[in-house]
Amino acid sequence: MDKIIFTENIHTFHIDFAGHVSNITYIQWMEIGRLKLLEAIGLPVTGIIDELGLLPTLVKTEIKYRKQLFLGDQVRVEMWLSRLRNVSADMNFLFFNSSGVLTAEGRQTALFIDRDTHRPTPLTNKAHAGFKRYLAR
Repeated sequence: MDKIIFTENIHTFHIDFAGHVSNITYIQWMEIGRLKLLEAIGLPVTGIIDELGLLPTLVKTEIKYRKQLFLGDQVRVEMWLSRLRNVSADMNFLFFNSSGVLTAEGRQTALFIDRDTHRPTPLTNKAHAGFKRYLAR
């Protein structure tokens, strides 16, 4: 199984009033991961919309925070799929600080819906095969 792995520097705009990374920033990093996944399988977000007529739509987000991240640190994000169905996928995320300590775990469920009807719509065989590279066995 392949993973999407990337790092992000933590800047002042990531910090909330309590002095650590804001909860919303983790959701933004998850979005970056989803976009990187689509690019990795050859279907950047414009491709999945324009070529397949699908709108990947989030229906659930969960994050378990374990340790704080602070200004000047760097986060490493690892992402993979834990479930892949014809019309949905579950994505898992791990967040590590620059010392390699796990700081948070996340999970999102996305539904593939038709651009015009807004009804759940199956992936093409080619798209399904692309996603399978990132599916945990």
